[in-house]
Amino acid sequence: MPIGTAFHERTFPLCQSLNYREWSGYYTVSVYEMHHEHEYNAIRNAAALIDISPLYKYLITGKDATKLVNRVITRDIRKVSVGQVIYCCWCDEQGKVIDDGTITRLEENKYRWTAADPSLRWFRQNGTNMDVQIEDISEKVAALALQGPTSGKLLKSVAEADIANLKYFRVTHGKIAGVPVDISRTGYTGDLGYEIWVPWNDAVKVWDAVMETGKRFDIHAAGMLALDVARVEAGLLLIEVDYSSSKKALIPSQKYSPYELGFGKIVHLNKENFIGKAALEQDQKQGVARQFVGLEIDWTEVEASYEKFGLTPAAPSQASRVAVPVYCGEKQVGKATSTTWSPVLKKMIALASIETSHAKLGTRLQMEITIEAIRQKVTAKIVKMPFFNPARKTAVPV
Repeated sequence: MPIGTAFHERTFPLCQSLNYREWSGYYTVSVYEMHHEHEYNAIRNAAALIDISPLYKYLITGKDATKLVNRVITRDIRKVSVGQVIYCCWCDEQGKVIDDGTITRLEENKYRWTAADPSLRWFRQNGTNMDVQIEDISEKVAALALQGPTSGKLLKSVAEADIANLKYFRVTHGKIAGVPVDISRTGYTGDLGYEIWVPWNDAVKVWDAVMETGKRFDIHAAGMLALDVARVEAGLLLIEVDYSSSKKALIPSQKYSPYELGFGKIVHLNKENFIGKAALEQDQKQGVARQFVGLEIDWTEVEASYEKFGLTPAAPSQASRVAVPVYCGEKQVGKATSTTWSPVLKKMIALASIETSHAKLGTRLQMEITIEAIRQKVTAKIVKMPFFNPARKTAVPV
């Protein structure tokens, strides 16, 4: 049975919809009201508070902490300074992605690592014979994502910390309601936003202080449905939806190289040996079969397809996590993995895995849509990602 997170006693009374899902053994709110419209608007126009405590969190310490991190991930951790956060992925020996997440360098030899899947065994296996301690702190540290254009002003009001000058993908330390917290300028919405890392037992105090101060910044608690729309607009991938972990893949085509997921920039082949390096050198030399791209679906064609049936098209309010085929003429050349109507862009967009030979920007393909159980095709053009990328996301000071 799932259990509540550290914030459950606050999120439960707010969840009028009683619409929950399971996330890593915890109850997670899908949507607080009957529709996620207000929650999505809070992310894009005000401030949204999202409970992200179910993330797996690990503390890596000891003389060889840096050595272990560098052995596991594809990025060069030695280029990362104390107080910096990085997004990274880690691979198996064949160079296929196991998972992706963030690593915060808290001190010279102290890192906080977040992952979507449990990773303790993998980290410990790779730390054998090293002077390193790997602690699973998932149940000791709760986490909140505070996202949206007013999130910076709100945090400046409530936190005893230097928020105004906190750069994108950096971390600072301070207090909220007297509770020591880490605040990183990170998030999964592609907007201005922060993640607050809180001791589990004091989590409710921090929630109360942020919500109380947040009233004048139009704060809303937001669930996973609103977050799903925002992360697609931001072009951010979700494990087990947009790609499979190589540990869970059943057939070779379910395994992905970082170069197939748009992670090429975070593969540093010039650093010391790391897991999967030899395979990734081959991928870089020879190229890979697929690319991750953004698709913009021709809405006029969607309307015309519905009209043929005498129906009015309704923009899907929820992001779809069902993979659908993408064609070039009669030939299937890939699949769209996440599709949503973007309220901020007024467009239907999708993340898709497409054969490299058809993955150039501007290429017009066809995506399958089903109306009255009859399959139709509509034009989908490959466009630059992220679809939504406001200047405020990285602007300093806030």
